[in-house]
Amino acid sequence: MTQHPSPLSREPVCAALAGAVAMAVAMGLGRFFYTPVLPGMMAGLGLDAADAGIIAAANFSGYLLGAVLAAYGWAAGYERRLAVGSLAVTVLLLIAMGLLSGVAALSAVRFMAGVASAFGLIFTSGIVLSIGLAHREPRVQMAHFSGVGIGIALSAVVVYLLSLVTVPAVAAWRIDWFAGALLGAAGLAAVAWLLPRPMGSAVATREPAIVWTRPLAALTLSYGLFGIGYVVTATFIVAIAREGAESPLLECLTWLVTGVAAALSLLAWKPVERRCGVAVTYLSAILVEAAGVAATVMLPSPFSALIGGGLLGLTFVVITAYGLQLGRMLASDSARRVLALMTAAFGVGQIVGPLGAGFLAARTGSYALPSLAAAGLLVAAAVIAALGGVPSIKSR
Repeated sequence: MTQHPSPLSREPVCAALAGAVAMAVAMGLGRFFYTPVLPGMMAGLGLDAADAGIIAAANFSGYLLGAVLAAYGWAAGYERRLAVGSLAVTVLLLIAMGLLSGVAALSAVRFMAGVASAFGLIFTSGIVLSIGLAHREPRVQMAHFSGVGIGIALSAVVVYLLSLVTVPAVAAWRIDWFAGALLGAAGLAAVAWLLPRPMGSAVATREPAIVWTRPLAALTLSYGLFGIGYVVTATFIVAIAREGAESPLLECLTWLVTGVAAALSLLAWKPVERRCGVAVTYLSAILVEAAGVAATVMLPSPFSALIGGGLLGLTFVVITAYGLQLGRMLASDSARRVLALMTAAFGVGQIVGPLGAGFLAARTGSYALPSLAAAGLLVAAAVIAALGGVPSIKSR
């Protein structure tokens, strides 16, 4: 007799697809679309690296606020509405970026986009990862976080294709933002249709306060330093590619390589995780990323941008996913709270990173010093986590 799968077997598939699309919109577009459009904005609006850093830091300030707000129990029972609503706000703010000019106005929009990105990440992840754990299906997490890279890769292709088209009286970078909004709207519709309801009371109950331990404190500090170290390259890598050789194709390839590597990164690191565990994989990925950040300014063009972008993509999603997974292991009774507070630590790092990098780049006329400083901070992040006992955390 033919056995038909239980209707529940479709839930992790829907969760994985919805999570991937949500991350593509909330992070790939809401957060990272700024990177490929930035060189055109700098040229069209006369912005320097310090201005670009201020706008980026505003986004990360909003991200920090969103993460802190999401840590409290007020959202219990409303996670799905907040997840979908944050994506709708992201689409509107992508449109606003194409309509406005000036550092203050653009910073205000990017601040609100940061809040929306944090809500999208935290509330969608809370639903999707809980479903993956309940079904003991690790591929749900893998698909979920791969959406970040998919969104980055799509944005690279879209910005490059639009660079080949001339529209009279409309700046090319403005059209880029409108195109990003169209992609985001399509993703929003898919998530609203696919995203399952939270599983019972697991998400809806109020969680207890986090019990801090030495490994959890070390992990949180390490994760915050990761926020500083990765964001310099993640924000300026396309501008670095343009600085080395003003070629739209190289800029596209740099960001495309970053996105494709990010989309495949969890799959690529899975053998390391199986052999060495989540904690050692987290530390290893940080060190590989440090090498990639240094490569962006130490290797000759075009290898600097392509190799640096590839190593960035190969690691930052892995560090994010495994870092948050370690946090959940260490504070399993307060999973959403630890997710939000680690994201807040990451958000603090993201604010410091582009402000400092933009200032140093504007003063020195090069991204070399800020990139090397960022690489050093990534090494420090790995050392702090190792000394704090993170490698002793056992997967379960």
